[in-house]
Amino acid sequence: MKLAVIGTGYVGLVAGVGFAESGNEVICVDKVEEKIASLTRGEVPIYEPGLDKLLRRNLSEGRIQFSTDIENAIRHAYVIFVAVGTPPGEDGSADLSHVLEVAESIGRAMNGYKIIVNKSTVPVGTAEKVAARIESLTSHPFDVVSNPEFLKEGAALSDFMKPDRIVIGTRSERAREVLKELYAPYVRTMNPILFMDERSAEMTKYACNAMLATRISFMNDIANLCDLVGADVHMIRMGMGTDPRIGNKFLFPGIGYGGSCFPKDVRALMQTADENGHSLRVLRAVHEVNEDQKLLMLHRAVAHFGGEVADKVIAVWGLSFKPNTDDMREAPAWAMIQGFLERGAKVRVFDPAAMGTAKEIFGDAVEYSDSAYSALDGADALVVATEWNEFRTPDFPRMRQLMKGDVIFDGRNLYNPQRMEEMGFRLYSVGRGTV
Repeated sequence: MKLAVIGTGYVGLVAGVGFAESGNEVICVDKVEEKIASLTRGEVPIYEPGLDKLLRRNLSEGRIQFSTDIENAIRHAYVIFVAVGTPPGEDGSADLSHVLEVAESIGRAMNGYKIIVNKSTVPVGTAEKVAARIESLTSHPFDVVSNPEFLKEGAALSDFMKPDRIVIGTRSERAREVLKELYAPYVRTMNPILFMDERSAEMTKYACNAMLATRISFMNDIANLCDLVGADVHMIRMGMGTDPRIGNKFLFPGIGYGGSCFPKDVRALMQTADENGHSLRVLRAVHEVNEDQKLLMLHRAVAHFGGEVADKVIAVWGLSFKPNTDDMREAPAWAMIQGFLERGAKVRVFDPAAMGTAKEIFGDAVEYSDSAYSALDGADALVVATEWNEFRTPDFPRMRQLMKGDVIFDGRNLYNPQRMEEMGFRLYSVGRGTV
């Protein structure tokens, strides 16, 4: 099938490569010429395991190409995926300017029936707005479909190629049959394709992310209470997770969620509710808890050092909002590091993938280390902000020798408190007490 993907960000690039891998002819479009040139050379601008290999294979076999010519891509394609950014506006709502700009380009370039698929995360009612914008510019028939993505950064390729489910919002039988055929290779194990109306599909995306964010903030709130009453949140998590009514996913406490989806989508859903005269009170609490949780280890470090961290050397392991990505958008580490810098601390950082991103954010304000251990040399404290696998079982005696201080602020509960005490460390964790 001939496809166009407008936007080569995280969603668009993974979708384009994933569709090409199943034999489709794909043109991916972006405005940024340098980005298109690097993608054409097989260079991936984001960190996503396995994506570079798949991209180069499909380039060499001619199934995918990259271009800045949106008109040509639209005329080439039978199905057009819109995967441009929807950044939050000042009021928290999703900014649809890029989506509607693409809709205008599609309307002007139409040369026959097309299926326009919204992959971007958009508020309820966006499909109708896109349809109205296209309809004002063309007499050709078309259908607008809502097809939200459910990709996890760090596992996006697996999620695309083997999805738990595919959600498609359309009332067009013609579009339904085409997309059913397009997605058939990805659901051979009988995972469902869920067809619904466009508004319900748009709401499904927000509701899913809001529920996951709620679980995270709830566990973080419980963990903070555990620290006050002397309970162990690790034991509580196991007790909760084995209850089949609850399940064991997204019950790990830590220093909050970040990234491009949860924070933005929670705010956008609250704004949608406000616009319709309804207050999502639970979700407001979820957001407030998360904002506070990002600074949990900053506040504990300040308290540990007697209210003053000026001139203390703070090593930070992990900068991305989660492992296996270089994405630092709304990462807890970002907020925490900013707080340390404002209080006069010297911050030294290491991350396996996000160092380049961090340099764009912090410039010369922090010191960049070439390894996890070099970040510890002479440090007064270590903060673990991202649960990269290589941080889980480090050489603790070596760490103790390198560090000037003996305190670790474990923001992801990677370390066993009893063992850390035996190794001569003071440990602050989340919901597991302090040793």
